[in-house]
Amino acid sequence: MQAAPVRATAIPSFTTALRAVESLLMSSGQRTARRNAWTSVLEDRRRAKDRVEAQRVLDQATSVHP
Repeated sequence: MQAAPVRATAIPSFTTALRAVESLLMSSGQRTARRNAWTSVLEDRRRAKDRVEAQRVLDQATSVHP
């Protein structure tokens, strides 16, 4: 008696599953708006990090040369 062939199907990741549900529930315009908003959030975080770093450098420079 032979064993049945095993099929290897990848289980989708949580992100993939979430995107699939999103695509079913939202129109493409809403998806684009959500992605644009997330891109803006990431850019704001990057700018905030840059401001903190610039302030640290300025503070160091003024403490070294009073």
